[in-house]
Amino acid sequence: MIPARPLPTYLVQRYAGWRATTWAENRSWYRRLAEDGQHPRAMVISCCDSRVHVTSIFGADQGEFFIHRNIANLVPPHKPDGEHHGTSAALEFGVTALRVPHLIVLGHSGCGGIKGCNDMCLGQAPELEDRSSYVGRWMDMLRPSFEQVRDMADERERLKALEQLAVVVSLENLMTFPFVRSAVESGDLSLHGLWNDISDGTLLQYDPSKPEFQAVGG
Repeated sequence: MIPARPLPTYLVQRYAGWRATTWAENRSWYRRLAEDGQHPRAMVISCCDSRVHVTSIFGADQGEFFIHRNIANLVPPHKPDGEHHGTSAALEFGVTALRVPHLIVLGHSGCGGIKGCNDMCLGQAPELEDRSSYVGRWMDMLRPSFEQVRDMADERERLKALEQLAVVVSLENLMTFPFVRSAVESGDLSLHGLWNDISDGTLLQYDPSKPEFQAVGG
């Protein structure tokens, strides 16, 4: 038997408030969204972190972004082995079915997944080394990149650099997917790498020609 429980009271109350106000005032818009299907202007791969609020950062409306979230906003390399691949499945649907014109990888400051990778690579997180750790095996994707920041003495700067490297690694891995590469090369899809500092609202964009992250709108 599935051990499902009733929703917490505060969620029920918030839903009731939304239904009575936002939904009621925009019911024709919601009906249109339901009947016309989704036509997102971009796909965003972001972290599961509850502080990362993609739609707020860009002032997006419902139906505007196709969003996939995972630990540390990582994209694995193309691996058609017949197993379960949530991120790759979302990517395939966004690019081949929804035909999004823009694909954004959004990293952020204070990422717990990145901190875990840092600690694991320094031998300070034995629980993540265990083969049964889903988080540890997921963060293995970033292990090779850690060598680029290992010698940085300032942990805060090292973590920031690793957070940004996670974005770069994901952009590189995106291009291993044939359908992504094909869409990029045909000009139907553009890739973007961003990093957001939660504390001050700064948004940086990766410029592969430098290569470095530069302020958006700066």
